[in-house]
Amino acid sequence: MKATGSYPRVHVDAAPVAAAGQAGGVLLVETIRASGLDRELSRALARWATPLTVHDPGKILCDLALSLAVGGDCLSDLAELRAEPGVYGPVASDPTVSRLIGLLGADADAAEKAISRARKTARARVWALGGDHAPDAGISPADPLVIDVDATLVTAHSEKEQAAPTFKKGYGHHPLCAFIDHGAQGSGECAVIMLRPGNAGSNTAADHTTVIRAALDQAGVGGRPGRRVLIRIDGAGSTHQTLAELVRRRVSYSVGFTLPAETPELYAMIPESVWTPAYNSNGEVRDGADVAEFTGLLDLDGWPAGMRVIVRRERPHPGAQLRFDDVDGYRLTAFATNTKTGQLADLEVRHRRRARCEDRIRNAKDTGLVNLPLHGFGANRIWCQIVALACDLLAWMGLLAHPQAQARRWEPKKLRHRLFAIPATLARSGRRVILHVSDRQPWVDTVVAAVGVLRGLPAPAG
Repeated sequence: MKATGSYPRVHVDAAPVAAAGQAGGVLLVETIRASGLDRELSRALARWATPLTVHDPGKILCDLALSLAVGGDCLSDLAELRAEPGVYGPVASDPTVSRLIGLLGADADAAEKAISRARKTARARVWALGGDHAPDAGISPADPLVIDVDATLVTAHSEKEQAAPTFKKGYGHHPLCAFIDHGAQGSGECAVIMLRPGNAGSNTAADHTTVIRAALDQAGVGGRPGRRVLIRIDGAGSTHQTLAELVRRRVSYSVGFTLPAETPELYAMIPESVWTPAYNSNGEVRDGADVAEFTGLLDLDGWPAGMRVIVRRERPHPGAQLRFDDVDGYRLTAFATNTKTGQLADLEVRHRRRARCEDRIRNAKDTGLVNLPLHGFGANRIWCQIVALACDLLAWMGLLAHPQAQARRWEPKKLRHRLFAIPATLARSGRRVILHVSDRQPWVDTVVAAVGVLRGLPAPAG
């Protein structure tokens, strides 16, 4: 090896070596084992398995979710896992995978329900194993389980079923999602991805009702869980029907609220002494931002009883263009909540933490949602379920393997770079297969320790 320039010059050839690519994916494999996700999917999808089936449908969906978690974005990216049977086991061929997705897509309603049942069962097991670190640990009205609901746009670069012009002048689909927040110590789980045509409304109450019901079911808290569950939605949820649904479910809510046209007149009625300083997300006072309650000044006929409207004012940042609805040089935003106790600034910070949902959507797009790769709408509905599985696996891995470590908060790109792409070799000793992870890698201790923790968890019975 002779150096030329700044880097060594190496000779390259292909050889049957014992190296393993994407070796860190063993963390996700062990997460599947601990959660029992493969077994649950196998049971749920048994009706789509033929008598001559070689590859179990549940294993195929798990493999697809693994492929997305480690960086794939289409069905054919499964080849990366297929090349590593020592880590991922037998992986179905591309034609077999395509046939299964076609079968599931042709019966998308039943397939979605089956996959959702399997996810719900596996989620309950993961949360039980997570103990005090699980998102439902010790939930109460004062410390609720948080579910964020938001929509996003997925651009279609070719003709796909039910792709349509979007409200942002694009073309594609408009899925509505719900995520279970893990708080500041973790990331979050994807409870629901409801695929919709591109021209679906942002504030369609019927779709919000469907997603809220499905998210509560995934969280295993019952249909009317009470104030120990908080549902946060942006202004798209500010409809009479959606608020009525939240009241019927008896949950706490924090929903963006559209202020009326006479807001400048209402603003003038608020004494300066009523405004109290707003907080940053870390609880410190934010300069130039204040909060006040407008409930008594608004006509709230037709809205749920007990609903409060809290307004935040803030000077636009330097260089920002003023809008026609800015008042007295302030930008006003509002949200509605049924929470009766707590400082206004604390409630406002709680609502603004809904921005974590934007991070979850961005991560989902980095895990297969950025582009729907299939033509049929039913097949793409199944793809969205696979994306949700991949997002869950990443969150479950952090919860179970390193619940108190910084790695639990790492986003997919960092997980792939630091953990999943770690090099290793496979060796056989007796009846054991050993994965030798390179000890030169800076995150080798994190990988080895996490595998040890996951291996120490009991496998599901049956």
